[in-house]
Amino acid sequence: MGKLAVGALRAVLVVVFAGTVFVQAGMVWVLVSGSDPEDGSIPLTALRVVTILGMVSAQVALVCVWRLVTMVRRGTVFSHGAFRYVDGVIGAIVAAALVWFTVTAINAPGQRDDPGVSIIMGGIGLAILGVALIVLVLRMLLAQAVARDVEAAQMQAELDEVI
Repeated sequence: MGKLAVGALRAVLVVVFAGTVFVQAGMVWVLVSGSDPEDGSIPLTALRVVTILGMVSAQVALVCVWRLVTMVRRGTVFSHGAFRYVDGVIGAIVAAALVWFTVTAINAPGQRDDPGVSIIMGGIGLAILGVALIVLVLRMLLAQAVARDVEAAQMQAELDEVI
């Protein structure tokens, strides 16, 4: 991975992380100060809490991706240490899907006249879970690569002994 790609990815990660922290701080301030009373049409407090939790899942994924990029730059990504970060990304994506399903459930009573919106939102939740499955498949590929790397190192050690 080139320096330009790593730098660009890290810049995006920093901007997204800072943006989520800014939005979270604003939402927490509104929740704590009570400066935005609900009119009862939409359960804003529940949506704010769910949004804060959703952003936490995004932040976990961002930190894990940052760590994986660092491992790529150091050439250590094909090691057992990478699995905890990949697992963190998978967990964060699953958490984001659960948060989305919660938003769908909160929004559903207001969609009685047009239940298609809730169905579409449920489909988006399934798509998010599909992304987690894709990352799980990529984790399996990483496991195979790590196993091959360990096997190659053992063969090299045996060859060195013979020579």
